[in-house]
Amino acid sequence: MTKVEMTRREFLKLTGASLFLSAVPVSGFTKDLPQGNISVILLQGGMDGLTAVPPIGDPALASLRQEIGLSNPIKINPFFGLHPKLQYFSKLMAKGEASVVHATSFPYTKRSHFEGQNYMQGGGSGPFSTTTGWLGRALDLALLPGRAMSLELPLILRGSLDVDNFYPARVSGSSKPEKWLIEQITMAHQAEEAKAFAAVGQKVADQEKSNIPRDPVSLAQYAGEQMSKKGGPVASVIRVNQFDTHALQGADDGNHGDRLELLDEVIKAYRKGLGNAWNNSIILTLTEFGRTASVNGTSGTDHGYGSVGLLAGGLINKSRIISEWPGLGSADLFEDRDLYASIDYRSVCAACIERALGLDHDLITQKVFLTSKLKRTYDYIFS
Repeated sequence: MTKVEMTRREFLKLTGASLFLSAVPVSGFTKDLPQGNISVILLQGGMDGLTAVPPIGDPALASLRQEIGLSNPIKINPFFGLHPKLQYFSKLMAKGEASVVHATSFPYTKRSHFEGQNYMQGGGSGPFSTTTGWLGRALDLALLPGRAMSLELPLILRGSLDVDNFYPARVSGSSKPEKWLIEQITMAHQAEEAKAFAAVGQKVADQEKSNIPRDPVSLAQYAGEQMSKKGGPVASVIRVNQFDTHALQGADDGNHGDRLELLDEVIKAYRKGLGNAWNNSIILTLTEFGRTASVNGTSGTDHGYGSVGLLAGGLINKSRIISEWPGLGSADLFEDRDLYASIDYRSVCAACIERALGLDHDLITQKVFLTSKLKRTYDYIFS
């Protein structure tokens, strides 16, 4: 595995919505590492890694991407660039607070959105192999109860511990129970029933105080603010959709670039909301698969295999491009069409869990990703 490291000066020379939270820690099976925060951005639809982080030094790229090739990528090093819409992410790289993992994916090759999204959230032996999610299982191991900001709980956060749900009510004129009535009902019941009604009352109170738009950028800032509070959540999940660009994908501008710009704004909003807690945080992106190396007949790309993962946060102490680059030559492509995923992205997720929650790698391998062997990539990312 290769890690390409840069000093801040070297980089500056080259560069010239749904939200779910999981809550407070108690003692668990952790090592002596500082407790950190972990946030996952789900990029649903299949992000094109060759557009987000183009391998500008691969001689095959230009011929494969004639219609959608970037004219003005941000140069990271002689081999890799960034999409020009990832301006804030490039600044984080310049500061040593962001990294890229390229030619990576969960080990899933069937190219189905439904199966791929289930697998990237479940993290078991394959699609629909588990009813819990890898982040939920990690929080279980660290004995962290959960809180989700959603009308429904995403698979990735589901574990054996109870998770409380909340979502900001923003529908004009929507009815909700009066707080005083819930208090009266609570006092009329005992023990568990009273506890349940009290929880409902707290939700109503939270909703009355909330004035949060539901767009991903606003939710990301809110998530960061909540995670920055003493005793606040230690994990969050946000969805950014519409990466499935089968037609009119665009290059520097266009559909895919617009989604990358939104992703960039989400990361920036996390940074703003987290404040000083940024120093103890890690953010990682997750997508179900990449896209084909070649352009299709409608100026887009189809479902593929290998893609890219973006990492950001103060827990990253040096910017890197981490890749075992397989190449884009005809003999290098997976099934003659896709970027080959030479890095199992589960190992990247495992390293982020290890860094943020302090869990042991072998424990993560067996109890979080439910497998007997998973390469440890911690040193490539965080050392």
